[in-house]
Amino acid sequence: MHHRNRRTAPAVGGHPYLPGVLLLAALSLLGGCGEKPSNYYQGYAEGEFVQVASPRGGRLDRLAVARGGQVKEAELLFALEAEEEAAAVAEAEKQVRQAEERLADLQKGERPTELAAVRARLEQARAARELSRQQWERRKVLFAGRFVAAEEVDQAATALRRDTEAVAQLEADLATARLGARTDQVEAARAEVGAAQARLAQARWALAQKGQGAPAAALVFDTLFEPGEFVPAGRPVVSLLPPGNIKVRFFVPEPAVGTLRVGQRVAVTFDGSGGAIAATISFISPKAEYTPPVIYSRETRAKLVFLVEARPAAADAPRLHPGQPMEVRLEATP
Repeated sequence: MHHRNRRTAPAVGGHPYLPGVLLLAALSLLGGCGEKPSNYYQGYAEGEFVQVASPRGGRLDRLAVARGGQVKEAELLFALEAEEEAAAVAEAEKQVRQAEERLADLQKGERPTELAAVRARLEQARAARELSRQQWERRKVLFAGRFVAAEEVDQAATALRRDTEAVAQLEADLATARLGARTDQVEAARAEVGAAQARLAQARWALAQKGQGAPAAALVFDTLFEPGEFVPAGRPVVSLLPPGNIKVRFFVPEPAVGTLRVGQRVAVTFDGSGGAIAATISFISPKAEYTPPVIYSRETRAKLVFLVEARPAAADAPRLHPGQPMEVRLEATP
């Protein structure tokens, strides 16, 4: 599980925006020593952190990364104990094998020895039918010569019908044995295989969730648990800062916001930058706010400002650090 945290740095004095505001205040005071052009604004870098957690709780068995390190996409970050989930996978695999074996047994019909027994009974029934037919034929001849009574002819005919029906029944049994189980039994067994496979997939997913990898290449900003500690379900274990999640925030006065547009380029400088870094405006707040009280001055009191965010190129983003003071110069709109 990955959660995005939009705060830049720990709050100071209970106010989550105070660090950035203090930076603006300090920069505005420095600005009094030398006037800047109207297209320059003070700002600061902010990071959108990715908090990586597992949807299942457990003891932290392995912490595979260290604070301040770099990780690649899909690289293992941490692993929780997973004995219960591994046992559930083994049990589900056994249930799948049993269901598949039962389905195969129903589809292939009776065993060879059982088929041979049915064939033997059928041959005996055919022999009995042939004997009954011969006796019936003889009784008819004897009855025509008035050597036997009609009752004997009727008995012979009845025996022939009985033996004929027995042959028909055994022939049907042999055909059924060759076909295997009934269609409804086969379909029920096939459905059980599908259910067992679904339970196996669920068990494997639960096992996979006990270890979490990096969703993208990123800086390991912080680790929040130590091996051996119990981690509740959904509680972040590692905090990541991908380069693409670093942005510059600055405020522009109300008269200037109308000249800005998303996609417009700005130039960003900071101490030690060695020159301007290009960035692109990605967000312009639709809501106005008053200049924060901590940077009140005679010139800025009661002026409305708008929050603007700009993102640097991916190659330059790692040079920015959350909370770092920035100076932003607006470039002319083409």
